[in-house]
Amino acid sequence: MTAEIDALVADVSEWDGVGVGEHRFGGTEFTLGPREIGHVHEWGILDIAFPRRVRDELVAAGRTEPHHIYPESGWTTFHVGDSDDVADARWLLRLSYLSHATAMANTAAGEDALSDLDVDAELDALDPSDELRALL
Repeated sequence: MTAEIDALVADVSEWDGVGVGEHRFGGTEFTLGPREIGHVHEWGILDIAFPRRVRDELVAAGRTEPHHIYPESGWTTFHVGDSDDVADARWLLRLSYLSHATAMANTAAGEDALSDLDVDAELDALDPSDELRALL
């Protein structure tokens, strides 16, 4: 792995409730309970799961691209090429994390793992567009 990917993996692995493991197609997978929030391949491709409407807004805004294999899905692909890309990759993964945390909020797994998470404050810190915020 590159230093950029190592830094991203180290950061995301510290988030509350996030599991880190090997992805079935290579690389590192990030999960929140039973949900995969994304995975990064050692060559710099970061695939991130979003609800389709969120994905559409992110692609339209130029924040990420449609998934490189499944372009019609809610998945996106972001390329981590250098250290400048790590902050954007982290932002996208955190947005996916918060989206999945919101969906899990009323489940036993979500209540246990995310009881201290203030999604609204986290979204304020990420400062997504008004359109994106409304979708979340």
